[in-house]
Amino acid sequence: MVSLRTNNLSPIPVLMYHQIAPAAPKGTPFRSLSVAPDDFARQMGFLKLLGYQGLSMSDLMPYLRGERRGKVFGITLDDGYLNNLTHALPVLQRYGFSSTCYVVSQLLGQTNAWDREIGIPQVPLMNAGQLRQWVAGGQEVGAHTRNHVHLAQMDAAACRVEIAQCKSELEQAVGGPVQHFCYPYGEYNVEHIAMAAEAGYQTVTTTQRSRCHAQEDMLQLPRVPVPRTTTRLALWLKVATAYEDRRRA
Repeated sequence: MVSLRTNNLSPIPVLMYHQIAPAAPKGTPFRSLSVAPDDFARQMGFLKLLGYQGLSMSDLMPYLRGERRGKVFGITLDDGYLNNLTHALPVLQRYGFSSTCYVVSQLLGQTNAWDREIGIPQVPLMNAGQLRQWVAGGQEVGAHTRNHVHLAQMDAAACRVEIAQCKSELEQAVGGPVQHFCYPYGEYNVEHIAMAAEAGYQTVTTTQRSRCHAQEDMLQLPRVPVPRTTTRLALWLKVATAYEDRRRA
């Protein structure tokens, strides 16, 4: 276990987004995971006004380790949607924020095929060139397995390929290091933590709800979900209070 190093760490929220786009029609599964571009811009502006700095997982690491202090929060976006590039990037650049987008390496330039069977509309994912634009824009690419799989339903050998080869494939695509990983669907067990460590990831995020506290395992970091209907008050409660911490399983 790789843990945060200090007991004096102020809780650090790592925000979890998916699509930055208008919501799908009512009745569509998981439509709450799409945050409207204007709402995302208002949220980032609100946190900037409160004195917070939004950071990618690499930029956040010194704070997670207790090596630096500051009013910071992490920004993560799961799956690698093209709408992250078109809608989120300009906002992040406007406020001087960095973020980490977790990408599915075998589906570059395709769609969210893993959602098709449950009725979620298919939307474009970034291709390799667009990922490089994302990185050139001051953002970061993380890994989200090769095919957005359910790790808990696969044998160990297949899981190791999904976790490790995703890293190398994305590094080739962007021409730089990929140091952070996110478990698809939030599903994982002890052997997957070991595989992520063996692959060389420095942090791994989950869907466990909470801010990051002292002694967190850097390979099982909790996050703060920001669904479609999040108001400014709700966002402040999530970031600045123990609201999310109390929802930790």
